[in-house]
Amino acid sequence: MQDFTFQINVDEASYALVHYEGDEANVFIPDTYAKKPITIISDKVFAGHREITSLHIPDTVTDLGEFVFDGCENLKHLTLPQSLERLWGYTFVRCGLEEITLPDMLKAVPPFAFKDCKHLKKVVGGTGLQKVYAWAFGGCERLTDVQYHSAPEVSPEAFQSKQLNT
Repeated sequence: MQDFTFQINVDEASYALVHYEGDEANVFIPDTYAKKPITIISDKVFAGHREITSLHIPDTVTDLGEFVFDGCENLKHLTLPQSLERLWGYTFVRCGLEEITLPDMLKAVPPFAFKDCKHLKKVVGGTGLQKVYAWAFGGCERLTDVQYHSAPEVSPEAFQSKQLNT
């Protein structure tokens, strides 16, 4: 079972995914609702859904809210849409991701975005990445490989005490 709840955005031209009920391992978010694109996945939509192992995010999504994937321990791999422009704080906190490639449209990794992703080993930044904020990858104990296509400004505390060759 997969049940989504959508809410019209302020622009009235698109929708936000605001709630998810389900128990399936593979989740597929539709591209549209009421013939309008889904552009935002709001706060905590998938938080605590340990059963999720894979998730399709449509290419229409530009924003991922806070704590969206909090505690999704079995979500090991996720492809972010190329349209993604913004992550809000704590988006992937305590998630099971092992590696992530950030899309080219994403300009910043906010504080605590990947906090305590204990299985995260590899991050590839997109060409548009300009800033990695403090504690963005705090608690990512296995993170050993961070690659950038450009030279973003990286906070000295982005990885907390972990020293990486980036």
